[in-house]
Amino acid sequence: MPTDSGDRRTSRDFPVHWPVLTRWTDNDMFGHLNNAVYYELFDTAINGWINTTVGIDPVSAPWLGVVAESGCQYFAELKFPDPLVVGLAVARLGNSSVTYRLAVFERDATQVAAVGHWVHVYVDRENRRPIPIPDAVRSLLATARVE
Repeated sequence: MPTDSGDRRTSRDFPVHWPVLTRWTDNDMFGHLNNAVYYELFDTAINGWINTTVGIDPVSAPWLGVVAESGCQYFAELKFPDPLVVGLAVARLGNSSVTYRLAVFERDATQVAAVGHWVHVYVDRENRRPIPIPDAVRSLLATARVE
């Protein structure tokens, strides 16, 4: 799912801002964040926001949010030790799945350096079959819904 107009988005397009720190090992041999790190930052922001806001223990919950799709477009370089922010918005809220629009930008900046998307499908922990998004999670996701 391409992220249209990603290079024109700003931090104001994302209702949730999750601060993240980079690590020395996040830089690659070219001196900027390795592309795989962006996916780790997306995963950290989504799960950190849900787990700390709703008070969910992801190890013992009877369900899981599994990644069904992800993607990222890059517009500017970021590097360690820059303090960063992951912007998060809910682009689509379905019965058992949620599509996030995400961005990474420097803490004091408004222009995004990367824009991504991430789809979680909620499944039963035991049989791995899709289930409705749990009510507490759905309520939280609705607070970040954008068009």
